[in-house]
Amino acid sequence: MDKEKLKLFQNAILLLILTVVSSIYLIVMFIYPKASTISSLSADYKAALEKQATMEQKYDAIKASLMQATNVDLSGSKAMYKPMETGLDAESIVAGQFNEILELLRANSIKARSVDYNYNPAEDAFVKGAGAKISACHLDLQLIATYKNFENFLRDLYKHEHFLDIAKIEILPYQKDKTILLINCKILLYAQKV
Repeated sequence: MDKEKLKLFQNAILLLILTVVSSIYLIVMFIYPKASTISSLSADYKAALEKQATMEQKYDAIKASLMQATNVDLSGSKAMYKPMETGLDAESIVAGQFNEILELLRANSIKARSVDYNYNPAEDAFVKGAGAKISACHLDLQLIATYKNFENFLRDLYKHEHFLDIAKIEILPYQKDKTILLINCKILLYAQKV
C-alpha cells in the first residue's frame, strides 16, 4: 500500500513538474515575445518623442528667424483696409489700397502691361457673405519684371499692412531675354465699408 501511495505521490509531483514546465514554456513562447515587442515599441515611442521635441525646437527657431527677417508677426492676422471717409462707392472704398499696390509696383521697378479690375464680383466669398460690410476688388495684372524685382514685390505684398490675397501667379520667362519675366498675377483686395 505504501508503494501505491508513493506511486501516487510521484505522479502528483510529476504532474506538478509537468505543469510548471509547460507554464514556463507558454511564458517563453507567447508572453516573452509580446513583452519584448512592447519594450521595443516603448523605446521607439521615446525616440519619436525626442525627435518631435527636436523638430519643434527647429520649427520655433525657423519661425523666429522668419519673423525677424520679414518683420511680420505670423501668429496675428492683418487688419482689413478701412477708408477714412464714409458713404463711398465700391470703387472709391478700394481705391486707396489699389493705389498702394500700384506704388509697390513702381517702387520695385515693375512695369504693368495691363491692369484689369473687377469691383465686388458676385463669385467672391467675402462679397457673398458680407457684401454689406466689405468691398472687394479683383486685380488681374500683367507685369514685366526681373526675378529680383518681382521677388521684392512679393516680399512687399507679404509685409503689406492690410489684408489681401494673392489668388494666382503665372510666370513665364521672356523668350528673347530669360532674365525678364512675363507675369500674370491676380490679387484680391478687400476694404471695410464705413
